[in-house]
Amino acid sequence: MTDIFAKIDSGAELTRQDLVEMLSLPDGGQSQALFDRAYKTKLDYIGPKVFFRGLIEFSNICEKNCYYCGIRRDNKETARYVMTDGEIIRAALWANECKYGSIVLQSGERSDKNFIDGVERLVKDIKKGSKGVLGITLCVGEQTEETYRRWFDAGAHRYLLRIETSNPELYKKLHPADHFFEKRLECLRMLKKIGYQVGTGVMIGLPHQTVDDLAGDILFFRDMDIDMIGMGPYIVHEQTPLAAEFPDFTQAKEAQLNLGLKMIAATRILLKDVNIAATTALQALRDDGRELGLKAGANVIMPNITDVKYRDSYQLYQGKPCLNDSRECCKGCLQRRIESIGETIAFNEWGDPLHF
Repeated sequence: MTDIFAKIDSGAELTRQDLVEMLSLPDGGQSQALFDRAYKTKLDYIGPKVFFRGLIEFSNICEKNCYYCGIRRDNKETARYVMTDGEIIRAALWANECKYGSIVLQSGERSDKNFIDGVERLVKDIKKGSKGVLGITLCVGEQTEETYRRWFDAGAHRYLLRIETSNPELYKKLHPADHFFEKRLECLRMLKKIGYQVGTGVMIGLPHQTVDDLAGDILFFRDMDIDMIGMGPYIVHEQTPLAAEFPDFTQAKEAQLNLGLKMIAATRILLKDVNIAATTALQALRDDGRELGLKAGANVIMPNITDVKYRDSYQLYQGKPCLNDSRECCKGCLQRRIESIGETIAFNEWGDPLHF
């Protein structure tokens, strides 16, 4: 790491092998040195502040059938739901009153006319209700360029579309034959062309995944000129096909957490000024996981502001925390946690990435 840090200090470009070495560090002192260096990079470019994105998981109905996901189309054990417009708008305006700055509208993937029209209507109504103050991120999957433009023109300005892995062969192992890596890539390109702040991300510690794959993911973020990154450790959901390929997951939680933190740190060091989320998956593996993510270089937290009655039905993985905690409870808890590590919440800020 001494050589790699010297390389960083000199302004030399890090190689794929440098990233592999960072991600392969043993847990303990050497990893901590990596986290400390990444945190210093965050302080240099962003400061000791955290941007909030109030997360509204407004529907778990999904056309996709991804092998890792708890709300996949063929999971018949999940109770399906769609929040009403009124419920969604009330949650969004609550976030505005709490000075969160931004929200994320997230759901399973659909591309029917009712869904497209509904998202457009919601974006317009939330913009109007917040008098244009509230920033809006969408996370609703693959769509046509026309649909993306409609939503952008309605007032959404960020879009999160996770690639899940930048390795096309691994992508095939995670999805049925009618899910296409190239289509996902094309959607990311369309979003950039339209003018969105574009986010993507990957799962970390997947079956069949190598450290070299993860290094390639970070280089993918760079080469695609990504503005926001939402990535987290892979956590199994027993009602999915991929769970059978990770039967000893309960013994691997600490390793998954540490690999997730190293990915945050290496990404921060290489990309410097992007937004990186400390995801809920980190907290699912360890109670203070999101705080550890912030100290490893992340700068975004997405408090769940979905009505509690729906949360149990929106589990992409098992063991998701805070399912029964009200949004009011989460707000106070997160504020205490963030302040306990010397960070501050940037209230009333959209928190646009400097990279954008």
